[in-house]
Amino acid sequence: MARKTLAVIAARGGSKGIPHKNLLDLCGKPLIAWTVEQARAAHGVDVVAVSSDSDNILAAAEAAGALGVRRPDDISGDLASSESAWLHALNATDERMGRFERIVALQATSPIRESSDIENALTTFDREQLDSLLSVCEVEDYFNWRIGQNGPEPINYDFRNRRMRQQIEKRYLENGSFYVLIPSLLREQSNRLGGKIGFHVMERHKMFQIDRPEDVKLCAAIMRSYGYA
Repeated sequence: MARKTLAVIAARGGSKGIPHKNLLDLCGKPLIAWTVEQARAAHGVDVVAVSSDSDNILAAAEAAGALGVRRPDDISGDLASSESAWLHALNATDERMGRFERIVALQATSPIRESSDIENALTTFDREQLDSLLSVCEVEDYFNWRIGQNGPEPINYDFRNRRMRQQIEKRYLENGSFYVLIPSLLREQSNRLGGKIGFHVMERHKMFQIDRPEDVKLCAAIMRSYGYA
């Protein structure tokens, strides 16, 4: 039997990098609307809630079909965690609609996704009996470097014995698009991950998110190219 599932999106009004970021126009829609519509279209999601301290964001979210949840000021600052907003929204919707058994927490600034990503992740979550799941992109063909104590140094290969790209160890980037979790992780650990953890691997073009002004054009171009917009 399917577990009652809440999709929740935390979308603060304040944004230093891009003012009013969650409301910017992306391919003809407010940014927040893309994630709301993708979650609403996903089979297995019962309710989509948007947590925000902004009247304008709540109005845009509700126009796209979400349930608006007013985010309290004490968990709306720059240092407030997404987990605190998700938990508040979970408790608020539990009171109104009965207890939810599964949460899909989505990031509004990662609009390059499909409803099938959410559906497939929920299937994996149940099939593997997971407690939490994160969306990732495979980046196995990158030659990774970092700045060490003595300057640049490779992470996943030896430049003195350079291997073929295909021989590089597979790595996965946590792309932040969404997470699936049981409610007790938020209530007892204030964390999105814990217990038995699994992956949902997304296509590489879905790793991009909107953090800087130039990201808007990039994401819009990708979404049009793949027919999402």
